[in-house]
Amino acid sequence: MRKIMLVEDDQQILDMMEILLRKIGYEPVLVPNVLDALDLVKTNPPDLVLLDIMMTPINGWEFLEKVRGEYRIRDLPILLFTASPDVDEKAALLRDPLIGILQKPVSIPELKAGLDRFLK
Repeated sequence: MRKIMLVEDDQQILDMMEILLRKIGYEPVLVPNVLDALDLVKTNPPDLVLLDIMMTPINGWEFLEKVRGEYRIRDLPILLFTASPDVDEKAALLRDPLIGILQKPVSIPELKAGLDRFLK
């Protein structure tokens, strides 16, 4: 079963997404903060990261910078999981074919399509 790391600081979203990810056949790895996610990406990388953008102490953009830059992990698909409308433009500037966007709230078909796009 493919592992999806969900990096999200909202416990209700974590709980809901755990159910949805299991329902569509993925193994969720729930990580409530970015610093723990960075450690896990280095030591036990998932098949894909589903990443909230608005978090502290570092945000999703800083996570991306560390993973792609400092850690040099360029083959890990990352889906930005956000309710922010301006993410499309900023993500497009990265020109990274393994970065996608899922808008909150997400339906089961949208979630499955987004994940399948990178994992099939």
